[in-house]
Amino acid sequence: MRLPDFDDVIAAHQLIREYIHCTPVFTSSAINNITGAEIFFKCENLQKTGAFKFRGACNAVFSLTDEQALCGVGTHSSGNHAAALAFAASLKGIRSHIVMPSNSPEIKKKAVEGYGGIITYCEPNLQSRETTLKKISESLGLEIIHPYNNSKVIAGQGTAAKELMAEVSGLELVMCPVGGGGLLAGTALSVKALSDTCRVIAAEPAGADDAFRSFNVGYIIPSVQPNTIADGLLTSLGEINFDIISKKVDNIVTVSEDSIINAMRLVWERMKLVIEPSSAVPLAAILENKETFRNLKIGVILSGGNIDLGKLPF
Repeated sequence: MRLPDFDDVIAAHQLIREYIHCTPVFTSSAINNITGAEIFFKCENLQKTGAFKFRGACNAVFSLTDEQALCGVGTHSSGNHAAALAFAASLKGIRSHIVMPSNSPEIKKKAVEGYGGIITYCEPNLQSRETTLKKISESLGLEIIHPYNNSKVIAGQGTAAKELMAEVSGLELVMCPVGGGGLLAGTALSVKALSDTCRVIAAEPAGADDAFRSFNVGYIIPSVQPNTIADGLLTSLGEINFDIISKKVDNIVTVSEDSIINAMRLVWERMKLVIEPSSAVPLAAILENKETFRNLKIGVILSGGNIDLGKLPF
């Protein structure tokens, strides 16, 4: 199997450009002063469907042949990929069937329904997600679009970092959160193709540190009973993702729940941006390790902004 490369990211950008937002890059002098770094935030919380996931879903859906798309698409997702796939499918005029854990945030359930996705609920574990999706897809003949272990999805996610590198010159480091690894793999493809010196570091909650452990031992350690407020980062790494991450990512670090909440609040208060906990994880890493990141020019991908406003952690 051929791994996706930067040429695939370029092709994805050409394909989806008319459907996505080229999201803005914001800075905050207050946060720069607090961290001692110069940070450029790529605001994927302002992307369509409220997260970077629309890039990958859009590329995957619009890359389908008419025969593949005939019966519709299916996936399992706790929320952001679900909404993204439902919206992308609606733009292409095909049906989408989404398997969601019963404990998914209400805002994400409503978003999927609003975009026309047909939801089937399952128990909140990976096995239930996969078996439920397999049963539905076999019954209906769906084309499965995996949330992250999919070359088209990875290439689509890489367009965010491609834009960031074009918008901000001289970045020394690009950071993003890691769950299944779609955003991280795509980010690494773009950054390493566009710079010989810029590093890529991912951040992950300490309570869901399977990517950190996998990266350090060299093989995938599944996520078992993860416990974090960052509900978008609960999944295990995909095989395609891990192959790219192992070759192109410089490091993965972990952060505490308190740091995630503090970073999220800091962005809300100082930048007036609505971000979800998963988005705050890279900034949390910078706040926890100020000496490591001091004086660096850093790009941070704010991955999404879909959060239940009735259940804020602060």
